[in-house]
Amino acid sequence: MELKFTGYNLLMVDRKLSHIDDQGHAVMVDVSLKADTERIAAAGGEVIMLPETLAMIEQGLLKKGDALTVAQVAGIMAAKRTAEIIPLCHTLPLTHIEVDLRVDPALPGVVIRATARTLGKTGVEMEALTAVSVAALTIYDMAKAVEKTMRIQNIRLLEKHGGRSGDVVNE
Repeated sequence: MELKFTGYNLLMVDRKLSHIDDQGHAVMVDVSLKADTERIAAAGGEVIMLPETLAMIEQGLLKKGDALTVAQVAGIMAAKRTAEIIPLCHTLPLTHIEVDLRVDPALPGVVIRATARTLGKTGVEMEALTAVSVAALTIYDMAKAVEKTMRIQNIRLLEKHGGRSGDVVNE
């Protein structure tokens, strides 16, 4: 059975999960027969914080330094190492990874978006999601000395393109 989200409803579809074999054991999916195609995925997330903490980040006043730049580099590095972090992910030759962080006083917080690209047999959703997750954790690490009540939230796939399952646009 596969679980699919439609809005806020969970829909059961009669298909087996790709990472589970017939005996119920975890397996890495065999993609050897799939064609190489361009794969693109974008993910997003936010770190919510007090306005005062956000102002310190924006002005570069944190003792650890420029949180936005460090988080951007951390997200890029994490995307490149996704297969080492997520056990059943394939090692992918990323052709591009972009991590953007934007200060949003309306949250207040930092909005993160990552886009990953490859030319390969499997998608880059996990690489984009890993980039956002690690960038968010890095923001938290950089600013935790001034605020321990920050919230990392709403990490999600925004869109993916390419591959057998086609395009998915969630936002």
